[in-house]
Amino acid sequence: MMTELIVIIFLALAFDFINGFHDAANSIATVVSTRVLTPRVAVAWAAFFNFIAFLILGLHVAHTVGKGIVRTEIVDLTVIGSGLLAAIIWNLLTWWWGIPSSSSHTMVGGFVGAAMAKAGIGAIFVPEVLKIIAFIFLAPLVGIIISVIFSIIVLHLVKDFSPFKVDKYFRKLQLVSSAAYSLGHGSNDAQKMMGIIFVALISTGHLTANDEIPLWVVLSCHAAIALGTLSGGWRIVKTMGQKITKLRPFEGFSAETAGAITLFGTALAGIPVSTTHTITGCIIGAGITKRMSAVRWKVTYNLVWAWVLTIPVSAVFAIIIYYIAKYFGK
Repeated sequence: MMTELIVIIFLALAFDFINGFHDAANSIATVVSTRVLTPRVAVAWAAFFNFIAFLILGLHVAHTVGKGIVRTEIVDLTVIGSGLLAAIIWNLLTWWWGIPSSSSHTMVGGFVGAAMAKAGIGAIFVPEVLKIIAFIFLAPLVGIIISVIFSIIVLHLVKDFSPFKVDKYFRKLQLVSSAAYSLGHGSNDAQKMMGIIFVALISTGHLTANDEIPLWVVLSCHAAIALGTLSGGWRIVKTMGQKITKLRPFEGFSAETAGAITLFGTALAGIPVSTTHTITGCIIGAGITKRMSAVRWKVTYNLVWAWVLTIPVSAVFAIIIYYIAKYFGK
């Protein structure tokens, strides 16, 4: 049992590492595309704020994932391992294809699929899962709205400034907005694996559902995602930072700030949303402020399809892996 638990913890941390380089684009795409920071400096900047996020925004998302998606009494290591393997496979495939899919939703899809394979629909908290599915669309929509409003406010404030002065000021301000977004990313994405490891420890009798998440789990998950972010994710950075719309520093600042506001709100509410969907909506919002044609809508449509497919595809992968594991585990 202990060996299996160690393998599960390793897989969870591996997922966090992959999540880091898969979703590095979320934190750094705008600041790199506007050339405020070089790619290497940008990922180090993002990794630092990913790591310290729990000190500022708490562990609300981790508790939701650990206790509020799948009924802990039916969870075992086979369920967790199947969900993690499914999520890792989908994350690596979409990273290879350069598609900024949601690491959050592939994890949820894998976890839910494996639990349903074991115990049917009653294994999951349906309202909580439906809320997560709803935020596939709500998170980018909220991001678009906040980004448009914020961009209009910024444009009004700088209307009497020369383009050179605007560019100069917002290059510095983008450091702040990028740091804020990285905090939101860390408070959301790193915490999902904390919840998974927490459930694994409960299922093996090391903890109860009323215990607090151990500090070593918190630190190791943040370290894994920070190290993953340091490794970069340049395929997806190109999609996020260049293909959706062309950003200038003040637009990058508006997009990142809008994203940070959205993620802070959902993190404090304990809602595990997709940081990928959120920043995509914010980038679109910044582009719309210029004109509708400034957004490459064909690229956006392709991204939406990947978002919609992520949960069901990950769930199917997890179901297949679960049955294979049970067959060979007889």
